[in-house]
Amino acid sequence: MATFNYTVDTHPMADQMNSVSHHVTGTTGAVVAMQTAVIIAEDKAADHVCNNVNRGFYSLIRSQISQKMAKLQSEVDSLTMQLLQQKNALLSIKNRMERDYNMISKRYIKLFDGLNSNLKNRVFELDKPTVDFACKEVDKFYNRGKYLTATAPVTQLESISASQKIIASNVKLRGLNVINSMRGFLFEMNHQKKLTDQILINESSNVSVSRSYIPVIICECNRDKSDSRSIDIIVTEAELVNVAKSAIRNSVYAGIAGLHWSAKEAPSAEVRSEFSKFITASDKTQRIKDLAIRLYQSSSFQTLK
Repeated sequence: MATFNYTVDTHPMADQMNSVSHHVTGTTGAVVAMQTAVIIAEDKAADHVCNNVNRGFYSLIRSQISQKMAKLQSEVDSLTMQLLQQKNALLSIKNRMERDYNMISKRYIKLFDGLNSNLKNRVFELDKPTVDFACKEVDKFYNRGKYLTATAPVTQLESISASQKIIASNVKLRGLNVINSMRGFLFEMNHQKKLTDQILINESSNVSVSRSYIPVIICECNRDKSDSRSIDIIVTEAELVNVAKSAIRNSVYAGIAGLHWSAKEAPSAEVRSEFSKFITASDKTQRIKDLAIRLYQSSSFQTLK
């Protein structure tokens, strides 16, 4: 059999394969770079999505909390306004009750004073001679010794010494009574001082006791068509406790019947100045201000004697 030998040159193929190997290596590097870029992009995309989801969830929760806060705040405001209205209503009821109590008590005090006076006059008229003797003649009878003490004795010479001794003994007896009265008074004073020292607190206090003058406003007005006048006592709210305010009101109510008012042509300059300041600082319309000024100028004033 014939044998054929061929020699094939593989250098061109090897050169081509070498170039292909370089291209494959470049492609491998590009794929690795692309994979790295894809991983980085996916990481960034995942972070972006997570951040947006977190932001949206936070915004949703914050919006819900804000809505609940606004709802609760509106409820609190409404309850606060309701409590303030109830407070004002209770204060008005309290003031009205105080005015009614003072008016009724004043009316009944006047009624009972009149009844006491009438009963006293009727009781005295039942047995007038006895009452006159008990209220008038008995005092003269007991004061008889005072009127006759300084009477000069006019008698015979033999009885002068006896009369002088009687007068001296009378003077001594009255002096003894005065001394006993003074002794009893001093004894009671010491006894009361001991009791007071036992009751009072002995701790020293740095508070100085002084007299203070508290201004009050007495307001008299008609609140209905029955022409029944009611009196309001307004006390300052600064530095006074409720007990002191009540005591001041009670004192003014007790002494208001003895106050005597006299007409006055015009108020003092201080009152006019304060009224002008109030009118100037008021935010009312000019028509209301003019009406207030006309009422002030046409009104009459009274002051205490």
